[in-house]
Amino acid sequence: MGAHRRAARRGAGGHGVRKPFGQWISNLRRPGALAGHPARAEALAAIDPDWNPAWSPEWQRHYAAVREMTAEESVLVHIEPGVTVHGMDIGTWLERQRRPAAWAKLADGQRERLQRLGIQPQVPKQQKAPATARKSGSGAFERGAAALAQYAARTGSVTVPRAHVEVLDGGAEVRLGIWLTNTKSRRTKLGAEQLKVLADLGLDWAR
Repeated sequence: MGAHRRAARRGAGGHGVRKPFGQWISNLRRPGALAGHPARAEALAAIDPDWNPAWSPEWQRHYAAVREMTAEESVLVHIEPGVTVHGMDIGTWLERQRRPAAWAKLADGQRERLQRLGIQPQVPKQQKAPATARKSGSGAFERGAAALAQYAARTGSVTVPRAHVEVLDGGAEVRLGIWLTNTKSRRTKLGAEQLKVLADLGLDWAR
């Protein structure tokens, strides 16, 4: 049972089965392999809903290993870079997933599974700098960057609806969606430091 829950590798086997279990399940993941066999698909889903994830089996293996580690633990700091399970460095993998830019690129289902384990994205380092500048009477760019950092930390995404308004600490309101649109349209006029702040927050167009 444990092998498939880790998205078994092709060579995995067990229980006296001649054909490697991993190869068998890999064959079933091929598009159309279960066409016309709904009962088989239902049986596999009943064993493990993630037997054929929408993302890569490699990602699912690492996630399943982290899930095993956190099954009886709630303190995620125990999983640090270098912690290995089934030959996988899940500590380094988990650190990568929590980076704001990487987190924003995960599918909704991937983020949901990590959040069920209590895993949240890292707070962008740039969040504190704009907040400090804001307190000293900074300009519109610093307020916008602070709002974006706050939004990204809370949602794990830098895709902001145009009408969204972000409320900063202290009650200041930033029309973040409009600010992002305007900032992107004038990116050629932004300074190198400003572009770096935006790129570090996860905006690909600022790189």
